[in-house]
Amino acid sequence: MARPIIIDTDPGQDDAVALLLAFAQRDELDIRLVSTVAGNVGIDLTTANALRVRDLAARPDVPVQAGMARPMLEPLETAEFVSGPDGLSGAGLPAAASSAAPGHAVQGIVEVLRAATDGSITTCALGPLTNVAMALRLAPELAPKLREIVVMGGAMGLGNMTPAAEFNFYVDPHAAAVVLGAGVPVTLFGLHATHQAIASSAAMARLDGLGTRTGRAVHGMLTRPRPGGLGTAAHPMHDPCVIAWLLWPELFKGRDCHVEIELAGNVRGRSTIDWNGRTKRPANAFVVNEVDADRLFERMIDALARLP
Repeated sequence: MARPIIIDTDPGQDDAVALLLAFAQRDELDIRLVSTVAGNVGIDLTTANALRVRDLAARPDVPVQAGMARPMLEPLETAEFVSGPDGLSGAGLPAAASSAAPGHAVQGIVEVLRAATDGSITTCALGPLTNVAMALRLAPELAPKLREIVVMGGAMGLGNMTPAAEFNFYVDPHAAAVVLGAGVPVTLFGLHATHQAIASSAAMARLDGLGTRTGRAVHGMLTRPRPGGLGTAAHPMHDPCVIAWLLWPELFKGRDCHVEIELAGNVRGRSTIDWNGRTKRPANAFVVNEVDADRLFERMIDALARLP
């Protein structure tokens, strides 16, 4: 039976690849909702981008719904300097031919959870955690419906938005704190893990050789110019790790840790990961620290090859 999931996202190139991977795995993943949030770009563009990617994958059966246009407390800061003016630089995708579902994505998340059995829904959080946190605040009684929240966010070490903070947690640290404090099982993919998920030259050549619209779009996004490389030689596939965790958990290693989110000042958005258990505080996340990148890209490209 396919695993029921919600994908909460702010596309973004690596979000787009994560969506495509999930769309390709229809026998394994039952996508109940794609909820969009402001992050890499504003909410109008993240929603349009989710629709463009859904059109590319030919998955009109999956509802897309627009969510929060700003963080819980902070003013919105976006990342066009990385993702490009429309958020999907390099993809070469046309404007969306389809429309978002009516209503607000926070309410959409609540409705999906309310209709589910206990412990059944996995939420894949690829952007700032605003929608997920707001849903948990709006209907905390539905938290038992969640099997797991898999989060791309944080870092065990230096950040990419500030020296202290990874982008998603920096944009909405209060939402990150809500999610990590909700008592729901969390799996965390921080930069220390996702920076290992970089395609080899052989993987890039294979993508280029798929000869499909999807292959061309993904290759274009992964080979676009990136300012300063942001500490890596190529574009890390941060968000696809979240989807890959559901499909192939054997490709990852980590351990249970306590994670605390800093909310203000020069360290706003920092994720303090107690890797060695020094504080003796109970774990609130399984923190991934190793990624088998070669096998990840091999399996991901196998899946993407099934799309148009």
